[in-house]
Parts: sequence; structure tokens; C-alpha cells
Amino acid sequence: MRILQLTPGTGDFLCGSCLRDNALVMGLRDRGHDALIAPLYLPFALEDGAADAAPAEGVESTIHMGGINVYLQQKLGLFRWLPRVLHDRLDSPRLLRWAAGHSKMTETPGLGALTLSMLRGEEGRQRAEVARLVEWARELPRPDVLLLSNVMLIGLARELKAALGCPVVCTMQGEAPFLDALDDAYRAQCWATLAERARDLDGFLAVSQYTADLMSSRMDLDRSKVQVVWNGADLGGISPDPARRDPERPAVGYLARMCRDKGIEALVDGFLRLKQRHPRARLVAAGVVLNEDRDLLARLERRVAEAGWASDVELLGPVTREQKIDLLQRVDVLSVPAVYGESFGLFLPEAWAAGLPVVQPRHGGFTELVEHTGGGVLYDPGDPAALADALGDLLDDPARRAALGEKGRAVATDEFTRARMAERIEAALEGVVGARQP
Repeated sequence: MRILQLTPGTGDFLCGSCLRDNALVMGLRDRGHDALIAPLYLPFALEDGAADAAPAEGVESTIHMGGINVYLQQKLGLFRWLPRVLHDRLDSPRLLRWAAGHSKMTETPGLGALTLSMLRGEEGRQRAEVARLVEWARELPRPDVLLLSNVMLIGLARELKAALGCPVVCTMQGEAPFLDALDDAYRAQCWATLAERARDLDGFLAVSQYTADLMSSRMDLDRSKVQVVWNGADLGGISPDPARRDPERPAVGYLARMCRDKGIEALVDGFLRLKQRHPRARLVAAGVVLNEDRDLLARLERRVAEAGWASDVELLGPVTREQKIDLLQRVDVLSVPAVYGESFGLFLPEAWAAGLPVVQPRHGGFTELVEHTGGGVLYDPGDPAALADALGDLLDDPARRAALGEKGRAVATDEFTRARMAERIEAALEGVVGARQP
């Protein structure tokens, strides 16, 4: 098949969805498909990828619907009529990365109007950007199927489907928390627009059963159009190395964006309780730090210092792939206690590939993944004492830690790989394409 994947870039920070979509396209290419991934809004940020390096084979070099153009056309009608050459200059990868690094990209207050406009596609204020994207797509060899990375791109489906004459399939990757955090004036309108625009699509791929059930209900979807395909990750180079762990000073690991929603504050709270039981325990946390996260991290560092445990806590910030593997090999258990219903979490198969058990709140996709693998412990969300107890119980029992980690590793290296994800999505896309053929 010839497959076109559209994925929002993030400019200067690693994003699980970007890593997942890139792994998918590379996996589909490994299977012989002509797959191309194209960045929207901002350039891609991939593990250990140089910012100005030439794109890999299968990655489109041009950024489409650049974030600066999208934002300015929302705020000022004049920018919808700029000459093409000026639009192109505003889509410079270097300029877009600079803008991403100087903004607060994930704060939802104030984004309601822009979100609604984008969901309306050709009827929104960014209609000129939609038209330019369609013009570019027409020049490509006609794809057999168009893949949209998430439902926030659903406004593009109608025009692209009409222009390309191919089915459109959309992945569901945990959009509900963002939508539910929008201003009251726009939240309901955005959900209603999603439900209406969903009729333009030929199928949906949900990254977990939890996500499939939630989004089908919220978008009033025909459940038969939604298939569950668990994420796969690039697990190459990730393996257990028990000799690198310190039995005298066991460590809890965290590997996600360093923000409240992902659970870094909850983990620090649980860890400080854990120290009453395990005074020699350590915490090693790493992940993306955005501008809007810095104040929280500063407060957490002060709190840890005031408790007298600063030497036992490492808040590392962003890490390379090599540094990530190093972290996974020198901690004893991993916990990312997200405060919302996470759809999947690529840190889970990465932890399992390293032979680590996980301790996760019993909500979202965590429940089905931990129960399916048997690779960890679930606790009642929002209860720091329960988190501390679950961590403490595992630190007290090395044999149980090893058994849970091995269970997780056996399943992850079979079911949560790039190759297995590509195989399953290949089958799903072939079904959609075949259903449209006479």
C-alpha cells in the first residue's frame, strides 16, 4: 500500500505520539509499504535526531500548516491574505523551533477558539492552510489510505478525502483530557464538531480498549468502525542489566514529561512517604521540561531539599535515548502516576523491555496493560499512601520484582514492538481499503 501519515510535530521536545507515529511508518516501510510521514505545525523532535539533519527516508522535509501561520490566521484576518512567499518563510523549521521553545504550548486556557477553528477545517479561519495542504497532497502519488495521527486533525479529512479519493483513518491517542480542559465556552462545541466530522472518516484506530470505549461514547461513533491496536515502541537496545542496580540503595524511576498531569508531583509525594519506610531509597526522574513546567519543578526541588533528601533525588530533565536506557537499567521499579486517564504510555513497554515492574494508578489504559502483561502493580489513584505502600512492597521483595519484570518483558518484546504494531495496523488498513473497493 501507499500510505500517507499526517502527524503534528512538537518542535523542540520529544512527544510519545511523534515517536509512536514515526516508529509505525518505519515499521510499515520495513514491511514493504510506501509509507510517508509528514509533519504539521512544527518540525519533528525524535530521539537523538539533530535539529537540522536531513529527514530520514520516509519523512517529508516540509512542515505543513506551520504553527505560526495557524496562530496568526486565528488572531488576525490580515494574515490569511499574505503572499505565498511570506507564508513559506513563516514555515521555516528553524523559526518554528524557536517559537515552540518560547511559548507555553500545552496550556489549554485560551486555546478553545483555535481548537474549534481547526476542527472545522475548511470552514475555520485556517482554510487557506487547509487548501495549501490539499494542494501539496495532490502532487504526491495517490495514496491508498490517509492516516491522521489523532482526532484533533479530523477537520482535514473532508477536503483531503475529496481531493485524493482514498479512505481516511484516524488514530485515537488520548485527546479527551485536552478537550475536557478547554474553556467552558468551547468544550461542548469541540466535542460536537468532532462527532459531526467523524462521519467523514472510514475508520478509527484506538491505542487501547479504554480509549476506544471512551472516544466512541464521547463522539457517538459506530463502534464497528473502531479497532484497538496497542502501541509499539522501538525497543532496540533496551534490555535488563541487574548488575547495574544497587541492592543497598534501591531506586524508583520515572520517565515522562515532568509535569503534574503525568504524575511527577504525585510521585514525589509518594516517594517522601516511602522514605519513612525505606530511608535509603532513591528517586531518578527524567523527561521533557516545558516552560510551563519549570515553576512546579522548582517547588518540588525545594520540597525535597526541605525534607532533607536532596541527595537521594535526581530530577534530570530531558535525556537522550542512551541516557534513557541508562536510567532504565539502574532503577528497580518504574512509576509514572499520571493523574488523568492515560491512553497508553510508551514508558510501560520500555520499562518492561528493561525487566522492570511498574507501579501505576488503576485508571485509563494502565489497567488493561498491567493486567494483560502481569508486569506490575495497580493502586487506587489519587492516594499517595497507596502509591508509597505499593512501591515499598516491591522494594522489600526482590524476587517478586524480578518475576513481575520478567512477565512484562516476555509480553512487551512480543506484543509492544514496532514490528508487531506495523503488522496489526497493516491488517486494519487493508480491511478499510478492501471495503471501499468495488
